[in-house]
Amino acid sequence: MEKEKKYRPNVAAIVLSPKYPLECKVLLAKRNDMDNIWQFPQGGIDEGEDAKKALFRELKEEIGTNKVEIIATHPEWINYDFPQTTALKKRYNFDGQSQKYFLVRLKSGAKINIDTKHPEFSSYQFVSMKKLFDLITHFKRPIYVRAIQYFQNQGYL
Repeated sequence: MEKEKKYRPNVAAIVLSPKYPLECKVLLAKRNDMDNIWQFPQGGIDEGEDAKKALFRELKEEIGTNKVEIIATHPEWINYDFPQTTALKKRYNFDGQSQKYFLVRLKSGAKINIDTKHPEFSSYQFVSMKKLFDLITHFKRPIYVRAIQYFQNQGYL
């Protein structure tokens, strides 16, 4: 019998530029601990913390600002497994993560600063949907597709 998988609760933010809805570009950040891996800001939910509070905390920790407006929330938690070949399983003692996706717009005047107390990213950029999937080539691609398709189907993207 296969053991039940253990997933770490996590939030992920699809951050739209302040020019949204006139221009639909999303923030991608390049991880500083993996080779050429671009991703959305994301992070774990602390014990006793709700997803929305974790979203604002993680954005502040990872991109230096939490000045965003929530546009929509994915109705489901999306699970993914860590690849067998990464150290993530050992680092977190989980089989993968269960993510709540938020679609947010960066407020006008908000400044992104990835030089945070514990930097996770070496660079960032706002990209079109087409370029997004040119850059996302890692194991999270299927869940990114699922989250983006949901927001597209709802008319947000």
